[in-house]
Amino acid sequence: MLEIQFNEFPELNTDRLLLREMTDADADRLYQFRSDPRVMEYFGRPVMESIDEARQFIVKIQEMFSNNEGVQWGICLKGAKEMIGTITIWKIDKTNHRGEIGYLLDPEQQRKGIMSEALQAILQYGFKTLKLHSMEANVNPDNQKSINLLERNGFVKEAHFRENFYNDGVFEDSAIYSLIDPG
Repeated sequence: MLEIQFNEFPELNTDRLLLREMTDADADRLYQFRSDPRVMEYFGRPVMESIDEARQFIVKIQEMFSNNEGVQWGICLKGAKEMIGTITIWKIDKTNHRGEIGYLLDPEQQRKGIMSEALQAILQYGFKTLKLHSMEANVNPDNQKSINLLERNGFVKEAHFRENFYNDGVFEDSAIYSLIDPG
């Protein structure tokens, strides 16, 4: 079984980005993302209705990290404090050495290669540091931008589940994409 013991938060740097721990100071920005229908269109979660909800969510992701269940980073451009998105490895299946990824990005920052850069950083962290064997993404099949991102980064479609996800009174399909450690 995979042993995961987070001690210090793993800050990651890329050419343009800093992936850092989210704090209560990020609640306003997180609320902006998660209350924006453009960002949440394919997310499968209701939009946030208050900054307090964002604060509660940050506490949950800090608990997830403390419990060695996953890690979520705030994405920042280097030299800037303001978050432009988030990216996570969570739902870690320690028996099968597999984790799930998730991400969101400010619409003003999309189509600039930012999420691909952040994704490459967490994939390296997941495979090299956490020793995961594979990572998956659960995607709404209508979210072609996310599917394109995953495919450009080596993910392949593993499954298509019909009406397996109940969201806002509607059953939706899910597509599972995965990437095995390229070693």
